[in-house]
Amino acid sequence: MLHELIGRRLGVALALALCAAPALAQIPRQDPKACKGQPEIKPLEALQVRTDKGLHAFMVEVADSDREREYGLMCRRSLAADRGMLFLFAKAGPQMFWMRNTLIPLDIIYIGENGRVVSISRNVQPLDERGAPSAGPAKFVLELAAGRAAQIGLLPGDRVLHRALPRG
Repeated sequence: MLHELIGRRLGVALALALCAAPALAQIPRQDPKACKGQPEIKPLEALQVRTDKGLHAFMVEVADSDREREYGLMCRRSLAADRGMLFLFAKAGPQMFWMRNTLIPLDIIYIGENGRVVSISRNVQPLDERGAPSAGPAKFVLELAAGRAAQIGLLPGDRVLHRALPRG
C-alpha cells in the first residue's frame, strides 16, 4: 500500500513537472526593478467566495487565454485586498503555479470543476520557482493577495461563485 502511494505521488509530481516545464522555459526571468508583465485584464468581473464566515466579494481579472495564464500577475507591484485573478482552464487536471517574475506574495486557490475549493497554497513568496501544486484536479485557479484566504476563513470544500463556474 505504501509502495502504491509513493508510486502515485511520484507519477503526479512528474506530470506536474512536465506541465510546468514549458511555461518556465518560455518566460525569461526579469530584473524585478525593470519587470514588465501584462496590463490589467479588463473588464474586471465579480466573484464571490462562500465560507463559514459569510460571502466575500472580489473583483477579478479573468485569464482565459494561454498568454494571459502564462503571465498572470507577473511584475505587478501590488494587489488590493478585494482584487484577484481567476485562471480558467479547458479541463480539470493537476495544476502547479510558480512565482517567476511575480513580485507580490499570493494565496493560490485551486478550484475543482464543481466550483469547490480543492486546495490552497497560502502565502506563496515572490520569485519562488519551486511551484505550488494543487492537491487534486482543478479547472480554475484564483490568486488573491497573501493572507486573504485566512482572513476570510477559506478552506477546501468552500464554494467559489463566478459566471464561468458551475452553479449549485
